[in-house]
Amino acid sequence: MMNDFLFSTYGGNTGQEYIYALLIFIGLFVLFRVFNSFIIKKLQKGAEKTKTNWDDIIVSFLKGIHWFFYIYLSIYLASLYLVISPKLNLWRDYVLIVFIAFYVGKGLSKVTDFFVKKQVEKREKKEIGNTSMMKVLGTIVKILLWAVIVLMVLSNFGVEITPLIASLGIGGIAIALALQAILGDLFNAFVIYFDKPFQEGDFVIIGEDMGVIKKIGIKSTRIQALGGQELVVSNTELTSTRINNYKKMRKRRVTFELGLQYDTGSKKLRKAKKIIQDVINNIKEIDLDRVHFKKYGDSALIFEVVYYVDSSDYNKYMDLQEEMNLKIYEEFEKQGIQFAFPTRTIQFGGNFEGFGGLRTKNKNSKSKNPKK
Repeated sequence: MMNDFLFSTYGGNTGQEYIYALLIFIGLFVLFRVFNSFIIKKLQKGAEKTKTNWDDIIVSFLKGIHWFFYIYLSIYLASLYLVISPKLNLWRDYVLIVFIAFYVGKGLSKVTDFFVKKQVEKREKKEIGNTSMMKVLGTIVKILLWAVIVLMVLSNFGVEITPLIASLGIGGIAIALALQAILGDLFNAFVIYFDKPFQEGDFVIIGEDMGVIKKIGIKSTRIQALGGQELVVSNTELTSTRINNYKKMRKRRVTFELGLQYDTGSKKLRKAKKIIQDVINNIKEIDLDRVHFKKYGDSALIFEVVYYVDSSDYNKYMDLQEEMNLKIYEEFEKQGIQFAFPTRTIQFGGNFEGFGGLRTKNKNSKSKNPKK
């Protein structure tokens, strides 16, 4: 009875060949399970001790392989011992191609994620900024990878991909025409990334708005405004307008004026200039450029002061300006030098036209038409 089963033919294979194929399947599956359960764990422990990252990527990829792939791979290798129909053989190869393509795409995606993560960490460490665009680039690379893999799978299935690519190109043109604004923002996002007019963390002024760049996205850039609200600006608008980027400023040039009263004597004017120079020169992080008695104003003698602050921080600049103002005020107060304030002198004499068209006469003048 047993001999009849072993040497009888079923579907082109003897019973003995089926038993051999079953034993091959069981042996391969056990081997794969041992590899998945023990060998990968050993590799992971070894990878944790090394300084390179490639072994970590490989171990992570191997751990991501699901158990049903090992089952199918065991069935596939065991079935090579058997004679099967051409149609079944073709579908067997198709399924294996799908499995391999899926895990190749998954592995390449892990490699892409690894490089993106390293670049983001590097930029954050060096405070370079623009990390969101690195993530966008990583996503685009993965989409292209999966598109190529799908086309390769279809090609192996016998599908003619040339007309498919051509039709996709025509469809892409139609989609591009319908999505011009969105694609324009996407293109300008890459312009911002490569040209680097600003980066995440930069303080910028755009028209009447100002704030800190928080995120540069595919379509828009988000700015944390000084008022606390989030300002969303399209990338197209940002690349077509004038932007003041204060993060790029290494030194801040400051120009301001102060006025003294007109009754200030010439000696005090010279003393005032010397006081301003001494005060600014004694403040660290400020480099004095010049102090000049600039002009005669409407109600004040105007001094113009120009200096540089060795910082782009606005709060730091205001602290130094406040310190300087207080010291100048204290020194002027000691020397009796008075600041000017808006005044107007009105002189009366003779006949003149008053406000509202009213005529005012001198009391000593005589009327040409005395009352009779």
